[in-house]
Amino acid sequence: MPETLDAAVVRDWCAAGLERLRQHQHEIDALNVYPVPDGDTGTNLVLTVAAGYTALADADGAAALSGALDGATASAAPLGRILRSLARGALLGARGNSGVILSQMFGGMAESLAQASDAGGRALAAALDRAAVSARAAVSEPVEGTILTVARAAADAALAVDGDDVVAVARAARESAREALARTPQQLPALARAGVVDAGGRGLVVLLDALVEVVTGGARPDPGAADTVPAPPMAPARTAAQRETGSGEYDYEVQYLLDAPAEAVDRLRHVLGRLGDSVVVVGAPAGETTDRTWNVHVHVNDVGAAIEAGIEAGRPYRISVLRFDDQMRPDGMRHDGMRHDGMRHDEMRPDGMRHDEMRKAPAPAPTPVAAVDMAAEVDAVLPVPLIDPVGPADERPPQSGRAVVVVCDGDGSAELFAAEGATVVRRHPDGAAPSTGEILDTIRATGAGSVVVMPNDPNVIAAATAAAEEARAEGIRAGVVPTRSPVQALAALAVRDPDRRFEDDIIAMAESAGACRYAEVTTASRDALTVAGLCRRGDVLALVQGEVTLIGQDLVDTCRRLLDRLLAAGGEMVTLLTGDRVPEDLVGILTEHVGREWPFVEVHCYRGGQPHYPLLVGVE
Repeated sequence: MPETLDAAVVRDWCAAGLERLRQHQHEIDALNVYPVPDGDTGTNLVLTVAAGYTALADADGAAALSGALDGATASAAPLGRILRSLARGALLGARGNSGVILSQMFGGMAESLAQASDAGGRALAAALDRAAVSARAAVSEPVEGTILTVARAAADAALAVDGDDVVAVARAARESAREALARTPQQLPALARAGVVDAGGRGLVVLLDALVEVVTGGARPDPGAADTVPAPPMAPARTAAQRETGSGEYDYEVQYLLDAPAEAVDRLRHVLGRLGDSVVVVGAPAGETTDRTWNVHVHVNDVGAAIEAGIEAGRPYRISVLRFDDQMRPDGMRHDGMRHDGMRHDEMRPDGMRHDEMRKAPAPAPTPVAAVDMAAEVDAVLPVPLIDPVGPADERPPQSGRAVVVVCDGDGSAELFAAEGATVVRRHPDGAAPSTGEILDTIRATGAGSVVVMPNDPNVIAAATAAAEEARAEGIRAGVVPTRSPVQALAALAVRDPDRRFEDDIIAMAESAGACRYAEVTTASRDALTVAGLCRRGDVLALVQGEVTLIGQDLVDTCRRLLDRLLAAGGEMVTLLTGDRVPEDLVGILTEHVGREWPFVEVHCYRGGQPHYPLLVGVE
């Protein structure tokens, strides 16, 4: 039984954790909030940890070749170095939001144990605490009842252990995590309705189970870093989102990039917290230098004070200020589409009405939003910058062309995006989303100095953001337009203009994507209670903006009703993207229906070929 946590224990933990995640992979996949065939949290966690495990093996090989180990035992390698290898490997291989958040937790542990060769119980507790802090700090608006809550509970229990016993700390963390996981349905109504616990939190409990197994001297399986993952064909999770709201008493949104040491940023957070709300300060991974680059966001009334606080902390640049009153629409909504109750003005309720109540006459098409929608899924999502933070003008690499990288599924969609000049990253044959590393490789392969990335799915946004951050570290100007559906990407590509400044082009694409309401039609994979009522396995489900809105038994009838509800909220153009298995006459029936019921609406139809979703809809 190991008395400390060292490099060998970390390797064994990673191996055992990967094996246990594979055993529970489909169980975790099934913990999705709505009964659609899109649960892939378990698969994403498996692939993320497998990438970390591979990185450990590669690090060992490199160390052996360089003579760093020189015949010494594996445990002689510094613990911090091993954890850094694990964290970076996991980040580059991260799939989905849960995978990216897990990689941030590994990164937090690596920071806490950066100078250690081994660690006792107290050091392990501090590392778990840093892991929870790192994960929560990276999320734009932390949501309780997720993996963040489970991680915090585990860390608090570990810190409460009296003594330096690694086993006692690991067990305390595991037991508290289990209890926190059981409480997640009480914290997230979506989980309670579905009768499940949080999928990401369940995955973290499995990893803590593996840690206890290893530190108590249990079996240490070798899962094989190159093993294939037997994942079912699934699309990424689309679940209810929590949105940044903030108090209505503040008139300005201030954002800037900041080069500053961590201790100065701690003071900055405190100052900004006194000036306003919606404070988000997220840093890039620490390098060899003292200063790090931070993305700063706050809602305030005193803009000057918010910027001066940044100047006192370090060197702010790429400063942007948004006055909310200047972003009002004719209907009284803020231009970013956000209400103070947290609902978007054009979001559909289960009864088909907009949350601001439909007008008697059809409403005009929504005005393009002026900012990227910062969303957090049930698994949580990292914040996405509106403009790529590439550094001051004098530090940018020479621009050598532009490119767009698009993630998609289906042969038709791939051909469609390629025809629009985009470079396509395909989902895997088993339905798994591309990893951070795969998106990064595609960004590099474009050979462009400026690249826009569009993930086309909520569960790919975090991986796309991490890939863009890595690309920026290599000198590529990379920005993410956080599209949640391929139809939003089509809308963004329609306004792309290479003659515009790169930053302005990203803003225009984000505005166009945000103005496109998206919906999808699929089939329920199990009985469940949704916000639209009880559905049975095999029922046809229509989702608007990721929320179940209609439940039907007939595909064509459900599609017609979905279009009516969407167009009742306004719109001038409808885009239909058909799946790989749809009735041949579906497009004709829907086109005829729109022409008859909504004669002033333009309809565009394309073959997407995506599995699981017979129809994707965009309304502009």
